[in-house]
Amino acid sequence: MAFSVVFHHDATDPLAVISAPPPNESSHDRAAREEREVEAQRISDLIDDEIRAERAVRKKEEESVKILLLGQSESGKSTTLKNFRMRFARDKWIEERASWRAVILLNLVRSANTILDALSQDMDEEQDGLNDASKFDDYYRQYKVRLSPLQAVESNLKRLLGATPEDIQPRKQNSPTTLSPCGSSEFFIRSRAWRNFIQTTRGHEFSKHSFERDLPNLVDNTEVIANCKDDIKALWMDGLIQDMLWRRRTRLEDSAGFFLDAIDRLSARDYEPTDDDVLRARLRTLDIQEHEMKRHEVFSPCSLNTFADTDAPKWKIFDVGGSRTQRHAWLPYFDQVNAVIFLAPISCFDERLLEDPRVNRLEDSFILWKAICSSKLLSGTILILFLNKMDILEQKIRNGIMVKRFLPSYGDRPNETNDVVKYLRQKFKDTVRYCSPEPRICHIYPTSVTDTKAMAVTLTSVRDGILREYLKRADLF
Repeated sequence: MAFSVVFHHDATDPLAVISAPPPNESSHDRAAREEREVEAQRISDLIDDEIRAERAVRKKEEESVKILLLGQSESGKSTTLKNFRMRFARDKWIEERASWRAVILLNLVRSANTILDALSQDMDEEQDGLNDASKFDDYYRQYKVRLSPLQAVESNLKRLLGATPEDIQPRKQNSPTTLSPCGSSEFFIRSRAWRNFIQTTRGHEFSKHSFERDLPNLVDNTEVIANCKDDIKALWMDGLIQDMLWRRRTRLEDSAGFFLDAIDRLSARDYEPTDDDVLRARLRTLDIQEHEMKRHEVFSPCSLNTFADTDAPKWKIFDVGGSRTQRHAWLPYFDQVNAVIFLAPISCFDERLLEDPRVNRLEDSFILWKAICSSKLLSGTILILFLNKMDILEQKIRNGIMVKRFLPSYGDRPNETNDVVKYLRQKFKDTVRYCSPEPRICHIYPTSVTDTKAMAVTLTSVRDGILREYLKRADLF
């Protein structure tokens, strides 16, 4: 016998009316309804769990200090990141330091091969009667023969680092674009290949046995470099070669002289990279480089006392590509950024972009800086500006290069380092003042990021400034 269940409810209560089951509901209908309600509740619980998980992730992100390193290619972003890790994540830095040996040797060999290419082109022009034939006699021509094995070493080191055959570009002989101040297409590897290489070589003791067991190709390349060592030194120290490089404005990496001067140490079988070696080594990797530093790495015991043990923020530092083709990837990283460290190499007032020889590099830095200052997404972000490569600026001014020749607005101001820095500092500061969506403070530091002692002081100041702003926003200060 079927019977119906009668529910008593207050007809004046709209919620009771809505939630009440239909009148004369059968047991079959009730079972179906209850099954639907259970399923609806399950879906609701899943949605609630997803919302809670998303909030937890966002809260974790908000509790992290997110820093972007921005600037054009070769501005010093990667070297600044190395300084951060060397200063605040020392254990991991030491673990990975040995992995940079192959990169350092590649930097050394690339510099030597670039000089050889310039010498070869100069001798070809000499045969055409463009130069004084007495400058480059048979003695100089022998360099090309004796150092020819370095071409193979360069390719081998690139493959060892994980480059694919497509990534290894053969050197274009006698190509003006390879040797011009605009530079050549720079070797790069994929970020994943570089990470795999680090994992493979991390923490190695660079003894004879470990090399022969784990990196036999690197041993063979080191032997070739050692055999060519004296000729490389002679090539680099030759006065006429130096004059030729200056005359042709052959572009070498900023660290080329550092590695060429240290070839005796670098070509030794038991060579282990130093902090300075790794800091100056250049390896261009594609994609965004992200490094996370734990609170006990970034903060001193004194500053940690400000936080509860679980509240101290982690630091995430993002090194994004600075070439024009990579700048489109910056925008997604502008969300929830605590600080932007912008690298402006002020020594490049007489240089032009690799990607576009029509554009002055200093002008390009100002354009980028204006875009960063004007961004509404970054309106509440701390701005930190490194007027970088002070050491190279000083060297250029000592060599008599006149700033006003390349920067007419500099006018008749003294051609001295301090005056140039003061002038450019004010220009960058004015951009912040007039282009920011809202008033804010910009911290400006003249830097040479290869100077580890000075950078340790600068980065400590930067860390403390970012920490103070973080505490203010968290209402803890």
